[in-house]
Amino acid sequence: MLAELVDHVIGIDPDKDWVTAAIIEADTTRLIESARFSADRDGYAQAVAWADGHTTPGERVWAIEGAASFGRGLTTALSRADEWVIEFDWARHKATKDAAKSDELDAIQAAREVLGRDRLNTPRTHDGEREALRVHTIARAGAVRARTAAINELKALVVTADDDLRAELRHLTTRALVATCGKFRSSPARSATQQCTRLTMRALAHRVTHLNNEIADHDRAMTTLLQQVAPRLLDEAGIGHVTAATFVLAWSHQGRCRTEAAFARLAGAAPIPATSGQTQNRHRLNRRGDRRLNHALYIVALTRLQRDPATRAYMSRRLAEGKTKREVVRCLKRYIARRVWRLLEHQSPPALTP
Repeated sequence: MLAELVDHVIGIDPDKDWVTAAIIEADTTRLIESARFSADRDGYAQAVAWADGHTTPGERVWAIEGAASFGRGLTTALSRADEWVIEFDWARHKATKDAAKSDELDAIQAAREVLGRDRLNTPRTHDGEREALRVHTIARAGAVRARTAAINELKALVVTADDDLRAELRHLTTRALVATCGKFRSSPARSATQQCTRLTMRALAHRVTHLNNEIADHDRAMTTLLQQVAPRLLDEAGIGHVTAATFVLAWSHQGRCRTEAAFARLAGAAPIPATSGQTQNRHRLNRRGDRRLNHALYIVALTRLQRDPATRAYMSRRLAEGKTKREVVRCLKRYIARRVWRLLEHQSPPALTP
């Protein structure tokens, strides 16, 4: 238990502008002191100095709610100072209907909650190659969504265009449609509606082309980063740069998931027993965990079923044993999670430092 390892727990409830901290005595869960600091570099330094005045470095742990969002700055500062930091998942706490609510009470609750937990979450790192990979992943996802919206708008205009223009464009592929609309020019011979429609289509086509170039830039940058951080991951069947980036971001660093079972549990790929009555030795899909990571495992499993002969043979063998397709996919996701964890944890990647 955590109370056997430290003397004090410092609970943190961060928001956009402030960080509220509460020091709890590990043995008695008694509140020692609480304070509030600004959410910036000076405030973080003041928080550490304040903690030094009430606790002993090395004999304390920081429990931060939202370590990947509002608490990210403090988490990074504490990690660089070699402080022990635990990521507190507030969603797991079941608040009562009439429970009191304040930043100080939330900080106290965070400290007391982690004292009763056997599994302690280490926050993800926010430096170096991993942070650059996260930024590219977020930007790429936004560009993909914007491209999809622009293509949908372009196709909607085709549906409502005049008969001649609709007949010209309706059977084109998306790529051909973008190329054709990108070449439209204004002409005084057309009506105002025809002119506006064609120019709008051209603008949307140019937007799609620009987003395609942006996505390609992110793809190249992500591949370069992955070759530095996890080169062996890209050699695995069914794993591309997008799914590989998802795996690296969830794994974060050596020691965060101490076992392959912990990584599978993080991904929601650990089987859950579903045995009852005469139904024995059954398991169901896990709906919890990191859903982006779970989706990445699912994509890799489907890709292997389509392209990898060994995986297709495995599917056939397990179906012959009486497994359903969903159960086989679950087994594949668990195997892929095990394989990914071993590649990341034991490849001795370079230190993720700025």
